[in-house]
Amino acid sequence: MIEPNAQNRYEVSRADLPLHCPMKGMSLWNSHPRVYLPIEESGEERCPYCGAVYVLID
Repeated sequence: MIEPNAQNRYEVSRADLPLHCPMKGMSLWNSHPRVYLPIEESGEERCPYCGAVYVLID
């Protein structure tokens, strides 16, 4: 299980696409609503809810 809101930077791969925050494996009950992040074009996206930064590593 991934701890939600425990980090502020996450490295993700193409296997994690489509990317959403909180990610699969994060507990939803203590986080925010799911939001999809268009990381494919930029390679880096920030969640508008919690401020977590996601970096595409491959």
